[in-house]
Amino acid sequence: MRMGSDGDLVRSFVGFLLICLLNMKFVPILYFDNYVPAHIAMGRLKEEGIECWLKDENLVTIDPILTNAVGGIKLMVDEENAKQAFELLSDLKSEYHAKSPCPQCGSTNIELVSTPRKAVNLVSVLVGFFFTNYAITKTDVFHCFNCGHEYKPEN
Repeated sequence: MRMGSDGDLVRSFVGFLLICLLNMKFVPILYFDNYVPAHIAMGRLKEEGIECWLKDENLVTIDPILTNAVGGIKLMVDEENAKQAFELLSDLKSEYHAKSPCPQCGSTNIELVSTPRKAVNLVSVLVGFFFTNYAITKTDVFHCFNCGHEYKPEN
């Protein structure tokens, strides 16, 4: 059975797309340890018409222990648009930091970091180790790189 002109057209279009994608060189511009901010950044770039995708998202989401081993979730952008995409995301980050400066010194040189919670006492550590999953809980705080102050983010 011979394919009609529509089938040939679809096949040639798919071939064209594959050739275009194979010729595009994608480079990582940002790295994430969680899929939520990765998708927010990717969505923002797609709003601007910048083609991008997430590499290693499934692996890191399914097995977070491998995050450091694979380098986290990588936001991949076409090499031609990498500078524009990085500048756009840097501007968004600066705007976000300007909205929540350090309460002690007023600096916007801050970053959201995860810190392990301090153990209350030896008994809670032992109970946690033997009767729970002994995972160390973490707290997300903003860290000011100018004065060293750490404070909880406002919701």
